[in-house]
Amino acid sequence: EVQLVESGGGLVQPGGSLRLSCAASGFLFSMAGMSWVRQAPGKGPEWVSSISPGGGVTSYADSVKGRFTISRDNAKKMLYLQMNSLKPEDTAVYYCAKTAGGDRGQGTQVTVSS
Repeated sequence: EVQLVESGGGLVQPGGSLRLSCAASGFLFSMAGMSWVRQAPGKGPEWVSSISPGGGVTSYADSVKGRFTISRDNAKKMLYLQMNSLKPEDTAVYYCAKTAGGDRGQGTQVTVSS
């Protein structure tokens, strides 16, 4: 059974930083492309970033490019999202997901507010 468990969300002031983590189990993590997706209140899901199985290829939505960094540790079966220079419009529930297959975690809330 695929399990993805996110953590690291919280309340942060504009301009602040957070690091999200995702613990993966139940599948061959090192062979899976992984992504972060977010959903703001009243809006549909928005793709944020993806990373290749080996970690060498990354991609970002224009809205977060230059501020967010995706990374992974295949030995620990962990996915990360470093978020810097946070803006109120980054407020959302952030989900860790397999890029292919649709599996995703329960999400972690990120709120950017003064």
